[in-house]
Amino acid sequence: MRHIPLALGHPVGNEQALIKEAFDTNWIAPLGPHVDAFENEMASYLGIKCAAATASGTSAIHLALIEAGVKDGDTVISSDMTFAATCNPAVYQRAKLVFVDSNPETFNMDPESLKLALKAHPEAKAVIVAHLYGQPADLDKIIDLCNKYNVVLIEDAAEALGSSYHGKKCGSFGKYNAISFNGNKIITTSGGGMLLTNDQEGVKHVRFLSTQARDPAPWYQHSELGFNYRMSNICAAIGRGQLKDIERRVQRKREIFDRYVQGFKGTCIKMMPKDVNNSYSNCWLSSMTFDKSFKKSPLELLNFLKEHNIESRPVWKPMHMQPFYEKCGFFTTKSKAMDEEIFERGLCLPSDIEMTIEEQDYVIKTVLEFLK
Repeated sequence: MRHIPLALGHPVGNEQALIKEAFDTNWIAPLGPHVDAFENEMASYLGIKCAAATASGTSAIHLALIEAGVKDGDTVISSDMTFAATCNPAVYQRAKLVFVDSNPETFNMDPESLKLALKAHPEAKAVIVAHLYGQPADLDKIIDLCNKYNVVLIEDAAEALGSSYHGKKCGSFGKYNAISFNGNKIITTSGGGMLLTNDQEGVKHVRFLSTQARDPAPWYQHSELGFNYRMSNICAAIGRGQLKDIERRVQRKREIFDRYVQGFKGTCIKMMPKDVNNSYSNCWLSSMTFDKSFKKSPLELLNFLKEHNIESRPVWKPMHMQPFYEKCGFFTTKSKAMDEEIFERGLCLPSDIEMTIEEQDYVIKTVLEFLK
């Protein structure tokens, strides 16, 4: 059996024509007509007014925090079960980070734990909510709490492009929202991201900041600190081609997840929540957990799969357990954090859209062999 990857980026086939157009018109530097078109097409797909294409999802979150008014010493509350890119930008702004545990229903930010965090930190300027592996968080309750405490909601939908909540696309719920087009995301521009918002004045300022905050003067003049955060025309051309294939990709990811559910039925393995609370998950990565009674560890399974030429990956290590963030505040309603339970018993399985049924059957067979 060939090497089975966790998840790769795959070309659609129409990207080359768009890239060629960029070269033919000499738009190979940052900005250009493909950037404008990609922003408009993505905003239309998500049902939001405007967008700014950025160099990464991380830079989009950083710009969102700036627009939210986060400054030195301000408090930012973040999902705990997430990648560091969700919360690192708060440190760029010298903010004080507080993390919130997940709940078993969604594996995402627990509204009850968020309520505790907001009661303890009513001064918080922003809440960043991430959607783990594409499964949307319980957004209604989170939005209600943010409104009650007058806190800006920033949605990190880096893993959730194509997911929806109550029929509305993820990446459109916060005042500011971020998506990612990193190499293993559901669509990729090889790198890159996007900030999305209904705040039209805000997005103008984002574009200004992301192009080094150059004032409208005949010389290079800067009245604010700027950043080199804009997407290139070449990357946007790739993204435009990939976006046309988004629905097929989501469907393939969901089929892969469902095959794992069937394959592990009756075992000590349970797949992570999917489509709960009237949501629709893109199933970006298919994540599983062992029952508490099972004595082997996910790391043992990872190594066993590796021996069989299958790539897997531990679930995100919670931020409150990270050496850099372990002194930050952390709020949970449980005696043992849900995020710690997920980390101790969870593993991400191959979820590549080009994985064949035969290859996935081989993955399932190998996991079942490990359970014996």
